[in-house]
Formats: sequence, structure tokens, C-alpha cells
Amino acid sequence: MKLDKFIGMMTGHFDNKEQFDMMQKAGKIYPYAEHINTICNDKIKNIPKDFNGKFVVEESYYETNGKRHASPHIFLIMETDDGIVLSSYEIPAGEDKNTFSYNSMKNVDYAELKKSEKFTPALYHEKSGIWEGGSISQFSPVMTFKLWEKFSDSCLEVSESMEVNGKRTFGYDEPIIYKRV
Repeated sequence: MKLDKFIGMMTGHFDNKEQFDMMQKAGKIYPYAEHINTICNDKIKNIPKDFNGKFVVEESYYETNGKRHASPHIFLIMETDDGIVLSSYEIPAGEDKNTFSYNSMKNVDYAELKKSEKFTPALYHEKSGIWEGGSISQFSPVMTFKLWEKFSDSCLEVSESMEVNGKRTFGYDEPIIYKRV
């Protein structure tokens, strides 16, 4: 039940247009961002019969100064005794990491999926209908990725930052607030 509620909140098409417009009016540099999260178990062959997780293609698009770039991911979301766990998987072999999306995704065998070795799985807990959680991943000895998210019926709040030698190279002071489109 909890897995279904979590998945229901985080799947769909979202953008931060409202927040982006407010930031623009305030003269702040902030990206226009979109998230399209789609369950993709239907494109994965030979999933074990007792498997209770959901694979999700996350298509993230960021636009700053008229330049748009994509950042696609595959996540596995599972319910455990500790809460909901989100693990990252590599984009399947043969797929183009620059254009990967649910629509372009070719069928892939479950055994061919590779869990990301760099990403520390994120753990989420629910309080009063709001899911909150994240993780800190050490991508290299000098590169740290921090993720913190809050999901509710009204929006997804996403804070992501990348630090190299303790200095932020990606991320914003305020979380990106995505609302369902």
C-alpha cells in the first residue's frame, strides 16, 4: 500500500513553471525544469514473479539561459521495513544517454540491468501523507552528490547538489518545486 501511494505521488508530468516565473520576476537565476516519471516494468522482460518493486524512468529537463539539457535516470523503488528505498540503475546498454526516455526505451532483460555503484540508495519516510528523504553519495574521492526530496499530493520538492572538494558545482539554495502538469 505505501509503495503504491509513494509511486502515485511521484509519477506523472511535473514542472516548476510557477516557481520559475516567480524567480524571474525577482531577478534570480533559476532553471525552468521538468520531470516526467513513468513506471517502466512493462519494458523489462523476465522480472522475477515475486518481485514487488517498480522501475521508473525519470526524464529530467533543465533549461537555463535558453539552453536545455536532459538528465535521464532509471530508478527502482521498493518498500522495505525501513521505508521506501529508491536505488539508481544505469541506463541500459545500447541506449543513448542524451535522448533516453520512456518512449524511446527498448525492452531490456531484468538480468541486464545494472545497479549504479556510485549512487547511495535514498530512503524515504511518510509523515501525515508527506514523504521525505534522500541520500548522500560519494561519486569520487572529491565529488559528493546530495539529494533531498519531499513528495506530497500538491508537489515534489527536490534539492540536488554536487560538490567538488567541498565547493558546490551544481545545485541551488532553494529546492525546485515541481507541480503536476
